[in-house]
Amino acid sequence: MNYQGASAYLIGTINETVSRRIPYRLERMRAFMRELGDPQDRYPTIHVGGTSGKGSTATMIAAALSAAGKRCGLHTKPHLASMTERARIDGTAISEECFAETLTEMLPALARVSSEFGKPSYYETLLALTFLHFAKANVDVAVIEVGLGGLLDGTNVITPQVSIITNVGLDHTDVLGSTVEEIAADKVGIAKVGVPLVSAVCGNARPVIEAGAASAGAPFFSVQDLVAIHPVSGQRYGQEFTAQSPSATYQIRLPVLGKFQQVNAATAILALEQLPQALRPRLGDIERGLGQVVLPGRMEFFPSHPSIVFDVAHNADKVSQLVDSLRETFKGRRFSFVVAIAQSKDARGILSALATLPASFVFTSFEVPGRAAVKPQRLASIAEDLGIWGRAVSDPIEALGIARRNADASDVVVITGSTFVVADLRGWWLDNVSSQTSA
Repeated sequence: MNYQGASAYLIGTINETVSRRIPYRLERMRAFMRELGDPQDRYPTIHVGGTSGKGSTATMIAAALSAAGKRCGLHTKPHLASMTERARIDGTAISEECFAETLTEMLPALARVSSEFGKPSYYETLLALTFLHFAKANVDVAVIEVGLGGLLDGTNVITPQVSIITNVGLDHTDVLGSTVEEIAADKVGIAKVGVPLVSAVCGNARPVIEAGAASAGAPFFSVQDLVAIHPVSGQRYGQEFTAQSPSATYQIRLPVLGKFQQVNAATAILALEQLPQALRPRLGDIERGLGQVVLPGRMEFFPSHPSIVFDVAHNADKVSQLVDSLRETFKGRRFSFVVAIAQSKDARGILSALATLPASFVFTSFEVPGRAAVKPQRLASIAEDLGIWGRAVSDPIEALGIARRNADASDVVVITGSTFVVADLRGWWLDNVSSQTSA
């Protein structure tokens, strides 16, 4: 099987109609891993869940571990350009050749599991491939981002050194529950006896997370209680701050935008401090790793006229953080949004948050197997109800062109609302605009 065949096989496993609540889902994953020899148990892991910030936090942790000389695997989702991005070692994605070889190796196990539990899903198969790749590559440690929720997520087959729940907000309410308390109860399902649980959760979700940790026998560490953040002004397209934990004071220069990333960095630091001594990076390693972190599609800035920001915010919580960061980073400037939103998301909540900024809008779509976008005309109608106006343009590249032409040179064009539209337009931008600018 070559990479094209492997991709076709995986795309064929996408089935959005299967309920994610079914208990046997995790049992199938456990059976799948047993058939593969439980590769996830061959190396230490760090488990990162939460509504928003978990991908950024996981990436920061991995960067610090790599800076400390550890061979570090990183699994995050969703990917932007290629599914190979879900299995990275020291920042490098698995090669297409190795990806195809690993999936081919897994086919007999897939067949055996399918006969008893049904075919493993797209997500489960990619996750199992990642676990197996890390084992074959002899990683020293792996950072694993939760896919959905916690309790029944496929990643919950691991017993990590540290568990993390970044925060809790309203997302995937059709699966996890309609309140933050219900969602928190699901997310804290990753807590395990004796495993430290680090969290930046606040509000009504915090008592649920603390109670769940106590019930599981997991020591609880609050970022808000234990880490003091002191911003340093003067960084235009990055940020500098000190993070003072019970163990040390870190001088952090983070080369990414978004004030919310300071909390993610503090969460990463507190989690790293809970690792066993043999894995724990030194202060300088953490500072150096965070100073080199790369977060594609997370408030990712490209200077131009007008400038461009790509951000994969796809729920109201993430969009609210994006709005706060845009307002703070680009004080006094107007915005031109290119927005696409998946049908499973809260379009009204997302647009309500964006409507608080001085902005114009172009609503668009995306085409991804197994995923459906809200029609641009429907987004325009919701926006009108909210008192804002925008054009509906089905083709995302055309939508970006219109947004850029209608923006003043001092404006900022922001592509957001869905990982899929960010992936499409970021790839097009890098191939057709950014490469020409840097040539």
